[in-house]
Amino acid sequence: MLKIEHTNNSYILQPQDCAMKITHNWFRVEYWRQKEAIITSKQGRAPAWFIEYQENQIGVLKHYWRGGLIGRVLSDQYLFVGLTHTRVYKEFKLLTELKTLNLPVPAPIAAYVETHFGIYRADILTEAISGAKSLCEVLRQRVADNVELQAVGRTIAEFHNNGVYHDDLNINNVLFDKQGVVHLIDFDKGDIREQETTWQQANIDRLERSFKKEASKWPAFFFEKRHWQTLHNAYKAHLNS
Repeated sequence: MLKIEHTNNSYILQPQDCAMKITHNWFRVEYWRQKEAIITSKQGRAPAWFIEYQENQIGVLKHYWRGGLIGRVLSDQYLFVGLTHTRVYKEFKLLTELKTLNLPVPAPIAAYVETHFGIYRADILTEAISGAKSLCEVLRQRVADNVELQAVGRTIAEFHNNGVYHDDLNINNVLFDKQGVVHLIDFDKGDIREQETTWQQANIDRLERSFKKEASKWPAFFFEKRHWQTLHNAYKAHLNS
């Protein structure tokens, strides 16, 4: 269950057990900049801002942006037909469910929806994963060892065994924390569904393509076909186990 605060043309979403008082300012980058609470950021089409929202507590703040050709026109605007139909509501609710299943995902802190004349814009705030480094970042620096590759395969199988579909499973959305535990991030358009080979294989195929895509982008990228086989073998061994 979610706790939802609705005032005028905005909604703030929190997990049911969250006791923090969160206002709309929490979703404004300038608010955190004035408090000198921005730790760092990752820039790109969809920037992520790392903020210290409480003492020694780091969160990741992201705005929802459209991609593709339509994104050039509407950028961050979406048709509003009810809160439960928004992308942010669906992702936030899914994250709370995945945490209940004890799956390794970022803990949801809060989300924000602002409506205006039938459109909405949205933001999401999640707990930062301590010491996180993406699988892509690792492979740009060195070869991933068998233990790491097998951990990735097992983790993805664990999600699939729980019926979790990830709409954009790629090596930038696979993170290792500082203890080496694998996490998955970015569950926009994801859901929990009946286990079925077709969508599970589509997830795996997308992941494999992302290795090839990233390898073509960087002058140094330490990944070979045998590494994929190690990962895939671990995935198959733990699928439905």
